[in-house]
Amino acid sequence: MKRIIICGIMAAVCTSAMAQQTITVSVSNPMKQARTDQPVVVSLKSYGDIRSALVTAGGQEIPCQLDDLDQDEQYDELCFLADLGSKEQKTYTVTLYNEGEPRPYPARVYAEMLMRNDKVKEKNRHNNYIESITARGDCAYSYNLQHHHGVDFESELNGIRIYFDKRQTLDLYGKFKKRLELKETQFYTTKEQKAQGYGDDVLWVGQTFGLGAFRGWDGKEPTMIDPVRSRTQRVISYGPLRSIVEVVDRGWQLPAGQQPSVVNMTLRYTQYAGHRDTDVDVFFNKDVKDCRFSTGIINVKGSEEFSDHKGLRACWGTDYPSTDTVNWKRETVGLAVCLPVRHIASEEPANKDNYAFVVKTDGKHLGYKINYTSANEEFGYHSAREWFDALKEWKREVEQPIVVTVKQ
Repeated sequence: MKRIIICGIMAAVCTSAMAQQTITVSVSNPMKQARTDQPVVVSLKSYGDIRSALVTAGGQEIPCQLDDLDQDEQYDELCFLADLGSKEQKTYTVTLYNEGEPRPYPARVYAEMLMRNDKVKEKNRHNNYIESITARGDCAYSYNLQHHHGVDFESELNGIRIYFDKRQTLDLYGKFKKRLELKETQFYTTKEQKAQGYGDDVLWVGQTFGLGAFRGWDGKEPTMIDPVRSRTQRVISYGPLRSIVEVVDRGWQLPAGQQPSVVNMTLRYTQYAGHRDTDVDVFFNKDVKDCRFSTGIINVKGSEEFSDHKGLRACWGTDYPSTDTVNWKRETVGLAVCLPVRHIASEEPANKDNYAFVVKTDGKHLGYKINYTSANEEFGYHSAREWFDALKEWKREVEQPIVVTVKQ
């Protein structure tokens, strides 16, 4: 008994000695409705070389995450998720340490990159895990380099893969139940897994935007991210609270007549636990405020459209997710993209492929959000009206983010 007490005291002393700084984070909800899993992000740039952290509220430990965004082996941000009632304000204590390792917490998100393993016959059992891949611009068929054609990621509510080619399209995985599934299915769900209630691919994207792919604009129509000097996909963070993946296009030659004519672009996708929506950030190495780009959503066959003409555009429709109409059933999905009004140059009329926006940047950055649902979900939406009503509420939340104040 005495040994246990002494060890406990020594552990407390060691932890105290490791502590670099303790900061207070105040988080408030400006809305009347309660909100869950609200991301709180704290920059660590002014706190030195942080190696571990502890977040508490009311004496209870709150799961947190440390992320190295620029991959220099030093953490840049701390993230945790807040649950807030109507107009509620909460105070969190964050203790930062210059030693140790990030604390382990249950995974609520997942990210994966895989190369094919020719010795593995099952399509959902490949195990050549990678973290980054770069293809030269003259690579003949980069689409087939990775097992499921590109990096994938998910929360309990969604699943997305990004094609590793000039389209860089987002393809969608529809779920029946709230859970993580991509580690087990690898986007290739077996008949046995389907019988157990696992989801599957629910969208055919072709050459379209799919869900919110970022493209060029030649004055008349979207253009692919091509030619490029090289194209990279990489995982920045695997979780447990948010996964971050990036697509880097070096030496992208913009459509003729635009200046600058060649840029480097980084697309960052951030997926938070408990969210079906995904944050998209587009970074350029040059000022491109005079250039025009495009994004939007696929015009699902026979889909019903919704737009508030202030940045929120959505659809609800049903189509086969594959050209194989024998082995696949028709899938019903709801899609949405939400852009800040300042980034909209024009909202284009719908055509057979897309509901498109022509977009502009603040100079070197553009940010927007994408969202989707599958009618297969036991927890989601099952009509266009339900989906569009949910999106209106979603946009109100996007426009009234929680307020975060950091005090040292």
